[in-house]
Amino acid sequence: MEFDKIIEKIKDILSLEVGEKKVLNKDVAKALGITPEHLSMLKKRNKIPFEELAYFCAKRKISLNWILFDQQIENIAKETEKFAKIRYFKDINASAGGGAINFEENYEILYIDKKIIDKDLDAINVIGDSMEPTIKDGSIIFIDRTDKNIQNGGIFVVSTPAGIFVKRVNLRSDGKIELISDNKIYPSETVEEAKIVGKVIKIMN
Repeated sequence: MEFDKIIEKIKDILSLEVGEKKVLNKDVAKALGITPEHLSMLKKRNKIPFEELAYFCAKRKISLNWILFDQQIENIAKETEKFAKIRYFKDINASAGGGAINFEENYEILYIDKKIIDKDLDAINVIGDSMEPTIKDGSIIFIDRTDKNIQNGGIFVVSTPAGIFVKRVNLRSDGKIELISDNKIYPSETVEEAKIVGKVIKIMN
């Protein structure tokens, strides 16, 4: 597993996204969600940013094993108990109207070694700017559906009769749920009927 070979693969992937523009190390760092300085430090130490790579691959529906070992998913399918799953629901958008959310169909699966990510996650798209600058329009968020404890704070995906939202959540003393946007031009909203889908643990802007 050579650092430079992995970086070149990432550049090849990014070059398909940007067309004629040359892909630099700073573009790789941005795609991985780290600083160019951090990437340079990792390169000197030949230390692979496994978790960042996992989310990079999940966003693009690419096998992490292909990036690391040129290994296709078919070759590891018999050992899926060793892998966590990220289910990507490309047709589901958060922070927009749309009614109920169906986590049982129309998803694509990416397998991730449990040594990197030790739990199954769901991934959905975000549209709108109500959570900027934390979550940008067009981002993909990764959700831990086993964590619905809003008392500890954080950002959650919430299903309401008005649609699916990604917001900070506050449980009021009267039992109602307050949905809070990071973008201060949007006022908080209070809802009586809300289902906490899960906590956002990773954002790919």
